[in-house]
Amino acid sequence: MPSSRELVRLHRVSPLTVSRAIARLTAEGAVVTRPGSGTFVAPRTAARREAADTAWQTVALTDRTVDTRSLTDALGPPTPSTIALDGGYLHRSLQPTGMLGAALARAARRPGGWDRTPTSGLAELRAVFAAATGAGVTGDDVLITSGGQSGLSMAFRAVAGPGSPVLVESPTYPGALAAALAAGLRPIPVPIDDDGLRPDLLAEAFAMTGARVLYCQPTVHNPTGAVLAPERRRQVVDVARAAGAFVVEDDFARYLGHGAALPRPLLADDRDGTVVYLTSLTKPAAPSLRIAAVIARGPVMERMRAVRHVDDFFIARPLQEAALEVLNSPSWERHTRALGTALRARCATLAAALARELPDWTVDRLPSGGLHLWVRLPAGLGDLDTVRAARTHEVAVSEGRRFFAAEPPAAFLRVAFGAAADEDELIRGARRLKAAAAALPASG
Repeated sequence: MPSSRELVRLHRVSPLTVSRAIARLTAEGAVVTRPGSGTFVAPRTAARREAADTAWQTVALTDRTVDTRSLTDALGPPTPSTIALDGGYLHRSLQPTGMLGAALARAARRPGGWDRTPTSGLAELRAVFAAATGAGVTGDDVLITSGGQSGLSMAFRAVAGPGSPVLVESPTYPGALAAALAAGLRPIPVPIDDDGLRPDLLAEAFAMTGARVLYCQPTVHNPTGAVLAPERRRQVVDVARAAGAFVVEDDFARYLGHGAALPRPLLADDRDGTVVYLTSLTKPAAPSLRIAAVIARGPVMERMRAVRHVDDFFIARPLQEAALEVLNSPSWERHTRALGTALRARCATLAAALARELPDWTVDRLPSGGLHLWVRLPAGLGDLDTVRAARTHEVAVSEGRRFFAAEPPAAFLRVAFGAAADEDELIRGARRLKAAAAALPASG
């Protein structure tokens, strides 16, 4: 290849640009640099003449499948110009990236910062999570996991065997359905209303199915935003306890409140080790801060530690150290307060825009926390058709059927307000949804 000096002259760019381009090509294997000789085009590898025959794997794998359809986008990745109203994470503008970067840099430089950690996680980090619950638990009751999804998977495998039923709210978080199915469990839906899970129907479901585990989100339910009513919170735990069952409490929105105080977790009033509690830093911080905590008492915790040991031994120490720095920093409380203010404003903006642009779409509730609105579509409008039409108009939303373990009672969309760039983008997203709905054929 020409020398760096010649490339600078030919393309009228800076030496730094040329240096970066050569480094990129070297990393991709397109060129080879030889000190003292120059840069050369890498030899081409011979193309494979025929594809490998993997048909035999179909027989070997039999029916052992992991169903991820509720988690993946059947329409493929959106274009860069698509407005993201389907995301489950914060937009980069809402993430405390400066604080996270500084915390991780300090953690990586600590003496012993790259050593192995205990299977349960750093003792100091476990103690912080325990204290935050207000439930009188200790660090010994905490297991650090690689994000909430990993914690769910461990909990399901610990509390129930393959083929067992697991009760879930209807609708519920699709990741929980996928984790339950991957563990060989059978999700059984239990209806919710404006006040959350109904204890009477829950007791009936336990009696009919013999289930020994309930998965629920009593505080800012995903997707509906419902909060379990105060008088029902103790009832749900008592019903599960009477059935000899565990309650897996997913408290994903603990740091995603919109300003008003959220109720204490069910764990805080659990006297008998009925509740297996899960909370995470991923949603309120950034997608790659894969740190969550599972809290439980009794033999079930020993079972989960065993699962963790078999799965991956422990979570990377620098990430745990960084999470500890973040939680112990005054900046974390400032971040969560500012985040709550921003999410409340975004929620109101999106709800108002939908009401203005699509008055026949129904938003029953402005949630007190979380990242989403739950929208009921008018009769005759299907969720899948709407999602596809929306994508052609460069706005992405989530079809409601993904959130149901059985047939949905109506057509819904989950529309996110945390993943868009700003409030103006939310307004433009609502306008694009209006155009998408107008493009759909009228129902007969």
